[in-house]
Amino acid sequence: MAKIAPSILSADFARLGEDVKDICDRGADYVHIDVMDGLFVPNISFGAPIMKSLNGIATAPYDVHLMIVDPDRYIENFVTDNTEFITVHYEACDDIAYTIKHIKEAGAKAGVSIKPGTAPEVLDDYLEDIDLILVMSVEPGFGGQKFMDSSLPKIAYYKKKREELGLDYVIEVDGGVGAANAYLVKDAGVDLIVAGSAVFKAEDRSAVINAIKE
Repeated sequence: MAKIAPSILSADFARLGEDVKDICDRGADYVHIDVMDGLFVPNISFGAPIMKSLNGIATAPYDVHLMIVDPDRYIENFVTDNTEFITVHYEACDDIAYTIKHIKEAGAKAGVSIKPGTAPEVLDDYLEDIDLILVMSVEPGFGGQKFMDSSLPKIAYYKKKREELGLDYVIEVDGGVGAANAYLVKDAGVDLIVAGSAVFKAEDRSAVINAIKE
């Protein structure tokens, strides 16, 4: 069974608190926070104040995904009592080892994400220090995109490396995953699935959350 982190990027922002409470009540394991700066990705989403407005509403921990350049500038802003993971992009960091250390010193677990065009081997030297690896199965920047099968070998690669090295990092996937294809990423070795539109736009959110997890 995998865990699920619905992305609030697909929520109704006019009733964001209600939507987040609803997905938590229906079994979400994490609340995925997609932060975009309009530079690293072409879209702009929201910042730390929106996330912090959910403090006391979200009963599942935050899984923060920073799709921003030079993320070290803002890491502390996203650390709250409800923050578990802060994930940065390998491609957006000048010194990924420093940023991983920075996240941990700020009080969160450190995640690193790679884009579809990035080879999984780029993280080999950092695996012992990473708490979560996020494999993007779409190009980051917009919700509702089609799942890319090319992510599956990367997921399998990180599962194999984890077993070979005796590590315990979480393997996460983000983009285009729903009830119909969740089995693909779970079979490849994913532990945590990000789902946005598939959950928030569903008529029966409980059914979709359960189908993706199980």
